[in-house]
Amino acid sequence: MTISKGDRLPDATVIETAGDSPAQVSMADKVKGRKVVIFGLPAAFSGTCTTAHVPSFVKNREKLAEKGVDEVICVSVNDYFAMKAWDKEIGASAGGITMIADGMAEFTKAIGMEFSAPPVGFVDRSKRYTMLVEDGVVTELNVEGSPGECSISAAETLLDTM
Repeated sequence: MTISKGDRLPDATVIETAGDSPAQVSMADKVKGRKVVIFGLPAAFSGTCTTAHVPSFVKNREKLAEKGVDEVICVSVNDYFAMKAWDKEIGASAGGITMIADGMAEFTKAIGMEFSAPPVGFVDRSKRYTMLVEDGVVTELNVEGSPGECSISAAETLLDTM
């Protein structure tokens, strides 16, 4: 079942890339009592993810903070090492974005955002989306129709609805 506005975010264990080693974290713990933006994308190092989606959140991180957002989290179905290397290349964490590896797609499947595209080697990857979560409840949700698009899931669109 795909998550919807008004739903409580399910828990899942994911891996945060901050620091020198992988850190398993509970998504329920990360959002409890906080206002958090979570955006999901298909793959580290892919075109639209690298040139549009992540940069939209880095560029608008301060504006989101002004709207009361405590943390902005990027989730991708990649392993820790790919996410860490991608972060180093694009400077997401330096721009205030928490990078999360959902290597087994546990979180992505729990919210019903998985998709597969075998011709390019994507199996159980994440659809492109953005959600605003307040104390564990989804208050805004924007899901792209195609993984190559980044308009309704961009930070600017979310800011317009807040």
